[in-house]
Amino acid sequence: MARGMSGTVGRDAGAGSARAVLALALYKFGYHELRAYAHALRWRISHEVPDPLTPMDVYRLFYLDFLGVPEAQCEIVEVTGSSLLTRCTNPCPILDLAGTLGRDTREVCRKVSERGCRFFLWGLGSGIRFERDYGALRPHGPYCEERVTLPG
Repeated sequence: MARGMSGTVGRDAGAGSARAVLALALYKFGYHELRAYAHALRWRISHEVPDPLTPMDVYRLFYLDFLGVPEAQCEIVEVTGSSLLTRCTNPCPILDLAGTLGRDTREVCRKVSERGCRFFLWGLGSGIRFERDYGALRPHGPYCEERVTLPG
């Protein structure tokens, strides 16, 4: 039995607690973050990026294609010639992972998703800025709000 986990993992522990321990171990070792980078790289190799890139291209490529967010669950709040503000309410694997780990979504999202999202957007074009409103991130708010700003 692992030191410090005597009440959590043992022979009689249920599958749920074993899954939680496994999820925590994978989280601690950065497995989910590495998967995000690999997914971004695979996606970029197999897709063409429009030139010039518009905020609506970012919406389609990043949110709908790469992240797989259903259009009905990713509201465009604001779009200008160089930026896009979205609010997503889709079922989120990061939100689920945070619940499984018993950790705050803001911590897990930063660790697992933030750099992978930035890496993906960098692959669309250098100088793209990505900002997430961690103050209103689910479950602390009703949606996840993000802004993507193109250079120029």
